Amino acid sequence: MVTPSLLGPTAGRVEDVRKIAVLRANALGDFIFVLPALEALRAAYPSAEIVLLGAPWHAQLWRDRPGPVDRVLVVPPGPGIREPTADESASTIDDFVAAARDEGFDLAVQVHGGGANSNPFVSRLGARVTVGLRAEDAPPLDRWVRYVYYQHEVIRYLETVALVGAPATTIVPTLAVTDADRSEAERVLGPADRPRVALHPGASDTRRRWPAERFAEVADALHADGYEVLVTGTPAEREVVDRVVAAAGAPVRPQVGTLSLGGLVGCYAGCALVVSNDTGPLHLAAAVGTPTVGIFWVGNLINTATPLRGRHRPITSWMVHCPVCGVDCTPGIYPHRPGDGECPHRDSFVTDVPVAEVREAARELLNP
Repeated sequence: MVTPSLLGPTAGRVEDVRKIAVLRANALGDFIFVLPALEALRAAYPSAEIVLLGAPWHAQLWRDRPGPVDRVLVVPPGPGIREPTADESASTIDDFVAAARDEGFDLAVQVHGGGANSNPFVSRLGARVTVGLRAEDAPPLDRWVRYVYYQHEVIRYLETVALVGAPATTIVPTLAVTDADRSEAERVLGPADRPRVALHPGASDTRRRWPAERFAEVADALHADGYEVLVTGTPAEREVVDRVVAAAGAPVRPQVGTLSLGGLVGCYAGCALVVSNDTGPLHLAAAVGTPTVGIFWVGNLINTATPLRGRHRPITSWMVHCPVCGVDCTPGIYPHRPGDGECPHRDSFVTDVPVAEVREAARELLNP
């Protein structure tokens, strides 16, 4: 049976579902995008246990946090599933699958990419019904929707869970902020003597990084407007945070490795604004209700930028040619266009975004 819903047709619910496995074991921003799909599953199957098959950090994030995830099972590293962490003990996919089969999952949901590796993994879990995404090189599941690269990530996963009778209840990712989050942020940052804003100049893909010196210009402007400026980053991003601090004329407070993920949640929830590259912390800030200014490459804008403008401003770079060699980078997605679409360079694709646009968007959100 197919019924209408917010985002189009919805297939029938699976009967007698007591336990649902959801595979999503990648990075922070990737997980934020799947939250509305998890909410849809919770609404459609209110008495079922929703078990996230994720990474170690998912287990830490969901400890004592209200939301649609009841429990986390940490998936071992494996090709196309997730990368190992530095201090991880040895465990095999086969061992995990054997234990997962004993769980007795009624429904297994694959929202972990095109499915070349993840669909065979999900098929091994022994669920009565499997559902997920399917790229051209991936085997099918019981119910599947085609993986097409250029689609907003939130909508992609909502279409997937609609195949098992879970229509969208929201398109806005939302993450609860706990007392523990706020307490850690207050303990680390201390009391604020002026409203706070945070800048996040890092990103794992260097092509998505706006120049550190331009973040410093934004920091100077916001400090002059009366704000305390934090500069957040992971330990791997220390160098770029240090460059922002060195270039800023105003005093800014670097926060590298000082906060756990929960502490970062509390930090951003207490900020009046977050200005960031297109990376996990930007989407985290939006999910906890903080206004954001994000710097996006146009291709990523299509897939990941929030469509809401009341509290968020994505600033877009329209560059599609490599700034070093000039190769058109679209043929990898559109193979009938001229060029091979590949080059070895990882220089920024967002350097054409001027400081004035980011500064003006920040001030508009801070002074509506």
